[in-house]
Amino acid sequence: MSNYASIVLQAPSLNLSLLEQAAALANANQLILLGAHSGLLNDIDSDTVKEIQQWAQHNRADFAYFPQGLQDWKNMKVLAMDMDSTLINIECIDEIAAIAGRKEQVSAITEAAMRGEITDFSESLRRRVAMLEGVPATALEQVYTEKLRLNPGAEHLIKKAHEAGIKTLLVSGGFTFFTNRLKERLGLYETHANTLEIDNQGYLTGRVLGSIVDAQAKANYLQALAAKVGADTSQCIAMGDGSNDLLMMQHAHYSVAYRAKPIVQEKAAYSINHSGLDAVLNWFNP
Repeated sequence: MSNYASIVLQAPSLNLSLLEQAAALANANQLILLGAHSGLLNDIDSDTVKEIQQWAQHNRADFAYFPQGLQDWKNMKVLAMDMDSTLINIECIDEIAAIAGRKEQVSAITEAAMRGEITDFSESLRRRVAMLEGVPATALEQVYTEKLRLNPGAEHLIKKAHEAGIKTLLVSGGFTFFTNRLKERLGLYETHANTLEIDNQGYLTGRVLGSIVDAQAKANYLQALAAKVGADTSQCIAMGDGSNDLLMMQHAHYSVAYRAKPIVQEKAAYSINHSGLDAVLNWFNP
């Protein structure tokens, strides 16, 4: 890690001319191009940070400020991620409900819960799952095959994490049907989610088996893995989009709001709104 302040700017809209403009505004002693649409401003004037942040908002760019410069990627130990609308492009429960013709009712509760308007996540999940009673379990495979896609940069980020020996943790208030498949597909180290009960005829009962993976459970799983691998908070990254990710984020120095609800963007240390998940890689020395 260097002893001078740095800013990373990145977005599909950025080019060399814009990055040079930002470097001049920041009185940066060095501009390093990280790619065609990203740059590292080194040894900046710390009094310009707010101005550069506003510049980034105006130019629809992702901004990240590092008062002591960049850490080495190889020093990180844990990458924890939410699933729905973070690692993947959908809210699985809403898409299951859509097959049953109940998406509007279910997604309204999902949205309110993610915005933090419903404080009891477990109760909100039970209410939504109850609306799935009688839906054929084949709907889960249909959602996975037809609707579920990895968000941009997901595979690249996870590949680079595994190459560096970083343990990958997927913690979701969603369902094991999906996390188990993603674990196998991406080689994730550890995954946790909720299990939907299916009756003998192959239909959802509208109930969840066992204890619910809520905000506290997410935080607990991150803490447990960090303890297992001897990681302190400075060696942990936690990424999410909803209010039930905030407790988990408190246990990671690199708390990342990915295209997240306003309450999450306010509380997270970093936000990604324009780039892919692998934008995180540019915050570290390779």
